[in-house]
Amino acid sequence: MGNAIRLLYRKCCTAATDDKPHGVSALSRDLFSFETTSQVPEGLGSYVVSSIKAQANWYGKILEAWKQAKPRPQTDEEAARLVITTLKGHKKADVEGLLSFYRLPSPGKLDEVSNESPVSVSEGLKFELQTLPVDQKSVADGDTVTVYVSSTDPIVSSTLPKDVSLAAAKRAKARENKNYTEADALHKKIIASGYRMINVQNKEVLAKKFRIRLRGIDAPESKIPFGKESHDELLKMVEGKSLKVLVYAEDRYGRCVGDIYCNGKFVQEVMLKKGLAWHYLAYDKRPELAKWENEAKQKRIGLWAAKNPEKPWEWRKNKRGGN
Repeated sequence: MGNAIRLLYRKCCTAATDDKPHGVSALSRDLFSFETTSQVPEGLGSYVVSSIKAQANWYGKILEAWKQAKPRPQTDEEAARLVITTLKGHKKADVEGLLSFYRLPSPGKLDEVSNESPVSVSEGLKFELQTLPVDQKSVADGDTVTVYVSSTDPIVSSTLPKDVSLAAAKRAKARENKNYTEADALHKKIIASGYRMINVQNKEVLAKKFRIRLRGIDAPESKIPFGKESHDELLKMVEGKSLKVLVYAEDRYGRCVGDIYCNGKFVQEVMLKKGLAWHYLAYDKRPELAKWENEAKQKRIGLWAAKNPEKPWEWRKNKRGGN
């Protein structure tokens, strides 16, 4: 009877929860949260039939499988396959309920979708980042975003300075003693070192700052036509989301140059198809980028609505030359 009530509740309330974060990005965020808090997401119990203890067991298994996946899931389909494979042998109602909670494809639907990633992982991949949720101030323009990655991530933990770790511990103690002046001073020291304390589900997490330059595209600068539209589109896509970033290089400004995935979407693809960025052919020869740019050109959307849109690299060159 209890299981039937749960399933009925799930069906009745699906429409009311359509605006909650979902997809691979939401699952990634919740796995990170589970790693730091050992708490499963609120509301999951309405979708599954097993106990909270059992749910915690699933998340532990999925988290371990997620960490071992090379590369980690970047689409909803890949995330669904990982969940199904990891929870093989568990109750069907629980597996399907978990997939439904994140609006991931059901086992039957997976047979209908392609197993192909949005874009192939190129040679030269240096490392992968799984970010904390992006805040509103993190998007500089249509091709640059600042992200933070937890210090528990192997990429960050392996290079975490001892003085930053010590400052974070001292800050936690100062806050516990309600010595907020000392806590603020310690946080300034942490920030100056390229880190920050981020609040994740009411728990503070030490995280490292990374500036990401979207690989293969060049968006209009803020002071030229479509600069604002490009910025706003990128912000709309990534705000509040945990991102997957595949890093290939570092540019002369110290930014990581990489591919960004958000809720299974390849961000550069979206920007190009909407006519809100140029294919940066001088630095990236991938044919799919050229294809997506040409699609927008043919539709005359975004910056391609203009007869002769100003190229951002030429605008920067003229600005440096004092013209």
